[in-house]
Amino acid sequence: MNASICLVAVRRGWTQRLRRPSPSLVPCCLQSTQPVAAARLPYRVKLSAGKRYAWCACGHSKKQPFCDGTHVSKAPTIQPLRFTADKDKAVMLCACKQTKGAPYCDGSHLKVIFQDLVKSIKGVFK
Repeated sequence: MNASICLVAVRRGWTQRLRRPSPSLVPCCLQSTQPVAAARLPYRVKLSAGKRYAWCACGHSKKQPFCDGTHVSKAPTIQPLRFTADKDKAVMLCACKQTKGAPYCDGSHLKVIFQDLVKSIKGVFK
């Protein structure tokens, strides 16, 4: 479905009659289905034992690396990762949102940085 059809559907109120947004409407209505990188390097944070945290998995939060609820409007299919710290400690929490060991950084940002570098080099030679 293209963007103009999506805008017409929203203007006419068709999405209000749907219990869930149609998957075909989501991409053209400024909602992301893939996380976006909040930063290229991880965040170093101090966690407190027994405290519950919500790590932003979508990348849209203004309170990185933690969730501020922005995913509700920007990426409704991506939920934050809730976890409880087992002890007081300083950790590196992922900011690129590509880690396999969420919410902790596993070095995936190096791959993201490398991909950015390759894109910028290719842009020079176009």
